[in-house]
Amino acid sequence: MAVKTTFAIAAQHVMGGSQGWEESVDFDSWSSDQSFKVGDQLVFKYSGLHSVVELGSETAYKSCDLGTPVNSLSSGNDVVKLSETGTRYFACGTPGHCEQGMKVKVNVVSSDSTAVPSPGSGSSSDSDSSSGHGLRRASIEYMLAVGSLIMGLVWSF
Repeated sequence: MAVKTTFAIAAQHVMGGSQGWEESVDFDSWSSDQSFKVGDQLVFKYSGLHSVVELGSETAYKSCDLGTPVNSLSSGNDVVKLSETGTRYFACGTPGHCEQGMKVKVNVVSSDSTAVPSPGSGSSSDSDSSSGHGLRRASIEYMLAVGSLIMGLVWSF
């Protein structure tokens, strides 16, 4: 009896890694080391000096046009679920911060596709707590697959 099991484990990506949603982070570099999949979550952690606005287009993203956001968040610990494939655009809503680079775009791929980093300007030299998510995801998927195989063998007797 053959058992084929596929699991997709959602990851949480803390925006900016250990530094969080702050002006000093190079978000292009940070996002280039991440793989964003459907079902994953973006976590924005920041002080009261910042906020998060989701922009509806690349044009609004490039020009930092915050006038018609898709969504606005301001709790300081905001979670955004990535529920479909495509590119999403986020910026800080504090005047001047987007223009200073406090913005990020994430390319969300299907949860069953091969991990491909989000496009960015280069590799990150910043070590962060979410960079091990791919390894953890693979380890959990492996353990679940082995467990399912064992259960299938036990049930076949």
